[in-house]
Amino acid sequence: MSGRPEGIEGAEGRELTIGQERVIELLSYVVLNLVEHAEDVTIDVIRQQDRDLYQVKVHADDLGKVIGKGGQTARALRTLLLAVSARTDQRLGLEIVE
Repeated sequence: MSGRPEGIEGAEGRELTIGQERVIELLSYVVLNLVEHAEDVTIDVIRQQDRDLYQVKVHADDLGKVIGKGGQTARALRTLLLAVSARTDQRLGLEIVE
């Protein structure tokens, strides 16, 4: 279980910044180690008005693992993004979808 998901790119096929690539690498590392269907993981960056939204798509069978009991794992992922956000002065968001 290594590497980055194949479906990594900015919305509309934009080039990613170095900061966005690093956030994707962090999310990829964590998510790929949680799921059983690593081949179905994709991460897209959607630039919104005031933040970058990282949309993590996983296989339906893995959705519960990424969200976690009571949302604990999803909350932990958001906390990681909050730490990155504080260090880089960027607003970051996370959406987990099937």
